Amino acid sequence: MDLQSKIILLSGPTASGKSNFAVNLAKKIKGEIVNVDSMQVYKELKILTARPNIKEQKKIKHHLYGFISVKNKFSTGQWLKLASKKIVQIRKKKKIPILVGGTGLYFKALTEGLVKIPNISNKFRDEIRSLQKKIGQKKFYKKLIKIDPLIKNQINENDVQRSLRAYEIKKYTSKSMTVWFQKTKALFDEKVFIKIYIEFPRDELVKRINARVDRMFKEGAIQEVKKFKKIKIKRENSANKVIGIEEIKKYLDNKITLEQAKEQIAIKSRQYAKRQSTWARGQMMSWERIEPRNLNSALKKFN
Repeated sequence: MDLQSKIILLSGPTASGKSNFAVNLAKKIKGEIVNVDSMQVYKELKILTARPNIKEQKKIKHHLYGFISVKNKFSTGQWLKLASKKIVQIRKKKKIPILVGGTGLYFKALTEGLVKIPNISNKFRDEIRSLQKKIGQKKFYKKLIKIDPLIKNQINENDVQRSLRAYEIKKYTSKSMTVWFQKTKALFDEKVFIKIYIEFPRDELVKRINARVDRMFKEGAIQEVKKFKKIKIKRENSANKVIGIEEIKKYLDNKITLEQAKEQIAIKSRQYAKRQSTWARGQMMSWERIEPRNLNSALKKFN
């Protein structure tokens, strides 16, 4: 396999061992790792986001991890711009970029390009979100199909986020989201990508998630949230969505016990893993699926 011209993409659900596999792969092929996780970009949230540890980062060069404050907003467009620059820089050094993470939208932006839709005001978006909450997802989806029939086979009827996005785009621009996507071009040729998705059996993944939650608390997740609470950030900032913040805050406010906090974090993590898997089935059909037991043999294929 000629790797010099390739860009390796490595994805999988949370707690699937992506980071560890990426480090082993990078050692073997002289690669450098680029973050594709929307929450691991934040400086102040190392433990709850399961950012690769310093030991791993010393072995192999890591990029775009823990470099932005939770006070700042960070978009898919910003990530794509930075990641693309890193890919070019890594290639200039005659090394191979390995992009690792679980944020499907980032991978989609890289492989298919980012849709350049005009900025939609928060007020306009809030009105549509209010409508969706008022009538429920089932009726909202029917309204979406009515105003934008082209979207029917593109979005699952239970996908709230994409339904909202499609609705606001159609209402604001009078064009279907599919039309905007057709105008989109990727920065890199599709042929340069090697796409790998680690597919864990559900039962095994649940055990790994539970073990990770326990490990986070041992490593200082409570202290991390205590520090986070002191930082003044806007409610709508993405950092607030990091799994564990809300639950540990409740524990610190004596609203729930420590065990309840752990259980709630584990449940949310399992739900997140399920959403990631659902996304992968719909959006990553061309990716090579590898079960964890086959990772070592997969590693041997890379020269």
